[in-house]
Parts: sequence; C-alpha cells; structure tokens
Amino acid sequence: MISLTKKKRCRPGLLGIEKLGIIYAAFTAVVAAMFYNYIPSIGEMAITRAGYAAGMTALILIYRKRPCHLTFFLRIALQLGMLATWYPETYLFCSIFGNLDHVFAQADQFIFGCQPALLFCQILHGKIWSELFNMGYFSYYPMIFFLVVWTFFRRYLLFEKTSFIILCSFFIFYVIFMFLPVAGPQFYYQAVGIETIREGIFPHVGLYFRDHFDMLPETQYGGLFQHLVEMAQQGGERPTAAFPSSHVGVSTIIMILAWKADRKKRVFIGLLPFYVFLCCATVYIHAHYAVDAIAGFLVAFPVYQISHKIYYTRAFHRPHGYHS
Repeated sequence: MISLTKKKRCRPGLLGIEKLGIIYAAFTAVVAAMFYNYIPSIGEMAITRAGYAAGMTALILIYRKRPCHLTFFLRIALQLGMLATWYPETYLFCSIFGNLDHVFAQADQFIFGCQPALLFCQILHGKIWSELFNMGYFSYYPMIFFLVVWTFFRRYLLFEKTSFIILCSFFIFYVIFMFLPVAGPQFYYQAVGIETIREGIFPHVGLYFRDHFDMLPETQYGGLFQHLVEMAQQGGERPTAAFPSSHVGVSTIIMILAWKADRKKRVFIGLLPFYVFLCCATVYIHAHYAVDAIAGFLVAFPVYQISHKIYYTRAFHRPHGYHS
C-alpha cells in the first residue's frame, strides 16, 4: 500500500495528461473562435478555460510545495474531472451543423429491419430488466473511477498511463462528436414522434436540436437505478454524442486496461457484468441506435491503440522514476 503524504522527489514540468488537457482546451477554443457567431455561450467557455488554468496552476504549486502521491493524484484527478465540463461543450459545436439522426435511424432499419432502440425495451420489459440495464448504464463513470483508483493503490506504475489513455480516448470521441451531429433515439424519436418511426419514416430535422432538448419519457417501472439515470440525464444530457457510442467505446477501453493491469484478471471479471449490461443499456434506454453501439465497440480498439501510442511519444511520456 502506498503512503499518500510521504514526501517524494518532485517531478519537474507538466505531466503528459496535463499537456493533453491543455491541447484539447486550446483546440476547442480555436474552433469556438472560428464559429463564434453560432456559439451563444462563448464567454462562458472562456471563463471555463480560465478557471481550468487557475485550478491546474494551483495544484501544480501545491504539488511542488509538497510532492507526494496525494498531490500527484489530485493533478491527474483534475484532468479527468474536467470531462464533465468538456462533454456538454460538444453540443455547442455539433448544433452548428444539420442533424444526421435520420441517416442512422435509417441504417438501423436497413440492417435490422426494425428499430432496436424502440423494440429492445418492449421485448425485455419489466422492472427487473429495467433495473439491470439502468444499473449497467449508471455504472459507466463508477467503472472509470474504480479502475483509476485501483491502479493508484494497487498498480501505481500504471496509474498515470491508465489515466492518460482514458482521457485521450474521451478526447478522440469528443472531437468526433463535435463535427458529427447525432442526438440519439431518445431525442430524435421524441422530435419526430414514435408513430412516425413505427411507420418507417425518418424525417430530416435540420437544426431542430439547436433549440429543443425534449427527451422520450422513461418507462414507468420505477426503481433506484432508473431514477439515478434519469437524474444524470436531466442534469447533463444534451442532443449530442450518439455516434459512435462513447459509453460502449470507453467502457471497452476500460475492460482492455483492466485485463492488462491485473494478472489474475479479478478486476476484469468483476467489471464484466456491468460492462455487458452497460453496452446493452445504450440501446435499451434509447440513448443510442444499435449501429452506434456496434461502432463504439469496433472503434474502441483503434482508439486504444492511438491513445497508447500518443502516451509513449516523447512529448507526453516521462520515465516512472520521476514520481516513484
């Protein structure tokens, strides 16, 4: 077990994960400046980046004053915690472009002969199934948190690498979402009407989601996890980020990291049921089309490889001895 507050050798300069966060913040700021006429909250974005820079600077100064495992953890935790801020911004960018949900709904219809996002919850109906799938969906961020904390305490030399790959993977998905405006069934079905979807008609809604955020009402089975998912969606869900599914993609990357980090595979086995229900839940609760989920799984492997290679580039990677 590591000692959280025992003084360690101070690691100079920025961490690779901090450089990655700065690059993403700068990139999105440049894109926002290019489209500033279409982004009403560009001032808030500037304030967010100022706060991000201030927070990162403060943690770096604290770390230099007291270099230890705890202050090192806090520096990385800030970068991962900022994902909650970066995600909603993808909507500000993708809402500039015409919505493409009709294309992906048609793809589901062509491949499966139906709308899996509409029928899945009708086939496996009832409170037990609803709670299992909602539990899986809600487990997304707890799975990430668990793996990061587990590597910190049990595989410390993998902690920074694991955190970097997770953050880099999210950023790759977020860049895709910025320029690929797909809201997902929970927004699209509500916008055009369930009866229209049942008839196999998939209208093009253009810029509709620039001003509309209504979602399909959840099935009224009740239950703890359904309530938790509803709260999470009401608090931060936007008509964005449907294709490819980052829930499926990043959770698949979490499973890859868990497989590689634990020789006995206990972490992988422990996370596996949550992973399976999470992947299925993306379609079950209408968050994604089936093609979104499939694409998320397939894209996860090259995204992992890209993130892994970026971590080991000279610009981002430092030997573990700097902070061991």
